[in-house]
Order: sequence, then C-alpha cells, then structure tokens
Amino acid sequence: MTGPRYPDLIAKLPSTVPFVGPEVQERQRGAPFLARLGANENVFGPSPFAVAAMQDAAGQAWQYADATNYDLIRAISARMGVRPDNIIIGEGIDGLLGYLVRLLVAPGDPVVTSDGAYPTFNYHVVGYGGTLHKVPFRNDHEDIDALMAKAAEVDAKIVYLSNPDNPMGSWHSAAKIEKVLDALPDGTLLLLDEAYIEFAPEGTSPEIDADDPRVIRMRTFSKAFGLAGARVGYGIGAPDLIKSFDKVRNHFGMSRISQAGALAAYEDEAWLDEVITLVAEARERIAAIAKTNGLSPLPSATNFVTVECGGDGAFAKSVLGALIDQGVFVRMPFVAPGDRCIRISAGRPADLDILEAALPKALEMARR
Repeated sequence: MTGPRYPDLIAKLPSTVPFVGPEVQERQRGAPFLARLGANENVFGPSPFAVAAMQDAAGQAWQYADATNYDLIRAISARMGVRPDNIIIGEGIDGLLGYLVRLLVAPGDPVVTSDGAYPTFNYHVVGYGGTLHKVPFRNDHEDIDALMAKAAEVDAKIVYLSNPDNPMGSWHSAAKIEKVLDALPDGTLLLLDEAYIEFAPEGTSPEIDADDPRVIRMRTFSKAFGLAGARVGYGIGAPDLIKSFDKVRNHFGMSRISQAGALAAYEDEAWLDEVITLVAEARERIAAIAKTNGLSPLPSATNFVTVECGGDGAFAKSVLGALIDQGVFVRMPFVAPGDRCIRISAGRPADLDILEAALPKALEMARR
C-alpha cells in the first residue's frame, strides 16, 4: 500500500505554523495563563451589538452564508467611499494573504518583504513556491526605500508593507506611503497591510484611489473590532484584481455568524471609539510599567507595545520565558535586532496588574 503522492514542493516543506498559540503553550505548561497579552487580541471584546447579532445568527447556522458577502461589503463600501466591486471579504487577513499569493505567485517568482515582518505572509509565499527577498528594518521601521529598491532589483510580483507595523508597532505617515507609489516598479503589486490602522494617529492612512491597480489594502475585524475568533478581513483594490479572487477563494469560507458579527461591529462606531481609548490607556500603562523597571518602550500605533529589554535576543528570550513561567503570555520579535525586545498586547487593568507584579521578578530571573 502506498500513501498520497505529494508534489516535490509540498514534500520539502516543513510541517510548521507561523505562531504557537497560547492554548498550545497552556497545555505544554500544564496550567492556564493568568494574563493573555501576547496575541494582539482585543481583550476588551467586540461590540455588545455584535455579540447579540452572532447569538441571533447561531439559530441559522444550518444555512450556508451568503457567498457574496453582500451586506457586509455594502456597509464597508459606504463607510470607505469605494464601490462594492473594490472590496473582497475573506477569512481574516491571513486568508486573504493566502488567496492573493495563490493568484500571483508561481514557483520561483520573487516576492519582497521586511526581515522580521509578519511571518504568515512568508508562510503563504513559501507554500506556493515563491522566492522571498528580505530587507532589514531601519530604526525599528520597515525601510520603504529599501523595499522598493529590492522590488526593482528582483522584479518582484508583490512587495509587502505593513503600516502600522507588527512586531515593532512603528508606522509611516500617509504622505510617505503615498510617495511609495512613485517608486513602485512596473508590474509589482504593493500589498499594504493595515491590520492596526484604527489605532494609528491621524495622518497615517494614505489617500489611495481604490481603482489603482498597483495596490491592494487589507484590513481586519480581528483587532479594533474584537473579532479575532470570527476570522473576518477585507481587501480594497481595483475591480479586476478583486474579481480575480473568485478564481481561487473558498466561496463559502465565511460563516453566517461571522458575517452578522462583523456587520454589527462595523456599525457600532461608539464601541470602536471606546476600544481605541481603552487601548491607548493600556499602552500608556504598559510603557509606564516598562520604564519603572528600567526598560524602554517603543512608540506604538497599534494595540501592543514593544519593549526593549536592555540586552540581546538571548536576554529578551529569558525575560519572556520568566514571564510565561509566571502565567503571563507575551511574545517577542523573531529577528535581530528586534529580538532584543518583548511585545506586550494591550490588556485590561487586571491583566496589567499581573504584568506589573511579574515583570520585576522576570527581569531578576533573567539576570541571574
């Protein structure tokens, strides 16, 4: 008897996932986390109206969802001032990244990103046989000029840029992003990941014509809208590109429950404003806790704060491990020089009380 015959590309890939989830770590450590501050989730939760809408939709879960995402697309269209044919809905930005790579990247095709940027994008590129070309961060920011230069050098199919950025929390101005288009090589698509845009200061979101065929912008309901578990994201791009997603997407990938929750969350602007305020307060407290312990918080336009631990990657990893041992789930950037830091998601006051008590002990343990 023989098993399945994997293509060479798949046979050579490691069986890995970009992130080890907190639930896996809880099982490994044999205890739940006391404070969940590592996955950049919105601990303040979704709008109460979104919760109610999802509860109501649960009774219709026997029905397939509307494969066209008609209601949600029209709500986004009205708010964003774009046409419905400029919008694609998918299973979070992660799902849309996979569809986009499948659309554009054949084995050997060059793709450009920053070394240390969002690893799920890399996961999809490698999974379809693309060739990743990485440029280093510069001053804890994605280096836009270097990205454009590398894209021109290798004739990239896609260049990935997140604004604001994960894992450093840094951001570029709208004017800087708009200027990028002048340097974008012919035939290269700019993938602008705006997962954290709702938390960013005014002047961060660029004015880009939704019909511009050189750009696709991706946003999510996982962060500011508090629906990470519902898996809803959307892309904004030129109609020809958006229509092309129908060639590869899972047409029934969305659930009715997720659609209902996202629509209700999107319409509750008051709750969104409240969450943004709560996140800003949490960022300030995380920064204060870090400074009290002699650490340096980096400026952040996201729902997390990246904190310099005052040593190298090995020291930061020791601090992270000591926090996890005390029941505080945090993460850290994976690539130097960012790995000198740990990354702490915005938490509720009780979560940050736990962090405040645990951090001095973690530093003491790491310095032994």
